[in-house]
Amino acid sequence: MRKTLRRYLPTPDSMRRSRMLRPMAGWLERHGNWQLSAQSVGRGVALGLFFGFLIPVAQVVFAVVAALFLRANPPVAALATLVTNPFTFPFVYLLAYRIGRVFIEAPPGSAQHAAAVGQAQLAGALESFSAFWQWISGVGQPLAVGLLILAVSSAVLGYLAVLGIWRMQAILRLQRRRKNRRAV
Repeated sequence: MRKTLRRYLPTPDSMRRSRMLRPMAGWLERHGNWQLSAQSVGRGVALGLFFGFLIPVAQVVFAVVAALFLRANPPVAALATLVTNPFTFPFVYLLAYRIGRVFIEAPPGSAQHAAAVGQAQLAGALESFSAFWQWISGVGQPLAVGLLILAVSSAVLGYLAVLGIWRMQAILRLQRRRKNRRAV
């Protein structure tokens, strides 16, 4: 896992040479930020998933800044935000809305407003905005609750998955070493 991560992640030197990142050079050089340990990579995955699901814009910026403060691996945090992208975005938001509906009662007819938005776009700009605003007011609360639940649960599961995978790889390496010692 470490070799794969090192192959694709930028090095601290390449990050320091970047003009955009020079103001943050002190934070980038902190010891824990560039370690490829289970904890720093796990925190990076957790932060990336959290901000990837929770915030629809500037996810990478929020994840990297949080990673710098929490001694997580910033490139891993940035990559983990890609869980939501233009291809997965509709499915994630539909899932979040359905999860939110379990916890919050949406006003009746909010599902019909979603269809009305598509039809109203043909009518006119003012009517479209009105229909869109009605749809947001009906869908907004369940969607926000669903996104928060997805963000927190995926962050916890992502962190635990990284720790579990890291531990399993360490156990397998140890078993191979023991097997090689016996063979000699």
